[in-house]
Amino acid sequence: MPVTVVRVNLVDPEATPDTLSARYRAALEMAAYADDRGVSTIQTEEHHGVANNWLPSPFAFAGAVFGATRRIAVTVSAVIGPLHDPLRLAEDIAVLDLLSGGRLVTVAGIGYRPEEYAAFGVEWTRRGKLQDELLETLLKAWTGEEFSHRGRTVRVTPRPYTRPHPMLLVGGSSRAAARRAARFGLPFFPSAHLPELQAYYDEKRAEYGTEGWTMMPAAETPLLHLSEDPDRTWAAYGEHFLHEARTYASWQSDDIRSAVRSAATTVGELRAERVYRILTPDACVALAESGANLVLHPLAGGMPVDEGWRSLHLFGENVLPRLKD
Repeated sequence: MPVTVVRVNLVDPEATPDTLSARYRAALEMAAYADDRGVSTIQTEEHHGVANNWLPSPFAFAGAVFGATRRIAVTVSAVIGPLHDPLRLAEDIAVLDLLSGGRLVTVAGIGYRPEEYAAFGVEWTRRGKLQDELLETLLKAWTGEEFSHRGRTVRVTPRPYTRPHPMLLVGGSSRAAARRAARFGLPFFPSAHLPELQAYYDEKRAEYGTEGWTMMPAAETPLLHLSEDPDRTWAAYGEHFLHEARTYASWQSDDIRSAVRSAATTVGELRAERVYRILTPDACVALAESGANLVLHPLAGGMPVDEGWRSLHLFGENVLPRLKD
């Protein structure tokens, strides 16, 4: 059975407090439904100060998911490491690791939006050094032993559930990110299909004498929505996908590489790109049988909750049982 993922970022450009609260509650119900039907992972992420309400607190959301589920993993892909206090983040991840029995996966990136750094009063030019400090602190903190941090002796408790530490990967699309992962002996999560960067990471691991592995997206990593009538769904809801694609594209510079990057300016262009795909259940099964992992995005771009449920129900009732068979 392929890896199956439900992506959740809670975007809603037209939200009111009441409707956004309902969307958050629906996302938790969707997570519980996905858990019951054997979906592998809920994937979420972190962005700040976005007008369309992009989720800023992925670990708070992860904790709610763990409380509503029994076995599904939550991947935070990615946390913007330099924006967090290292000791507090070590505590938060340890508590979530204990709460979930080891179901949290954290991908630590450095982000690509200077305005997020400005909002938190963090110097953009120091992001590499701050990321190094964060990773070093997390790995020391999770031993439960005393260590030196910013000139003082500290100890972080409780120790996490997972040994030797909670699942932590280094994300990015640069050689600096690959070197950082290799130096700390941590797995590497490229933000796109970048075989040359994987080779560089392996080269640096050999140089540093560290262990590690790469979790790399496939050459195509489409975001999926299910419908019995894709033409109708594109016509009715395509603007939601386009809103999210345009928001994400507006943050990307030429040197940022992403598995889901879009250059579309119209719904028609977006559909032709196939970064976002609306598939029938039969087409989704065929995609899985071709060897692809499946990333369902039921609430993309402020998608109405009812339509998100239609997509997820088709996935749970008309796709997953056939993959298990």
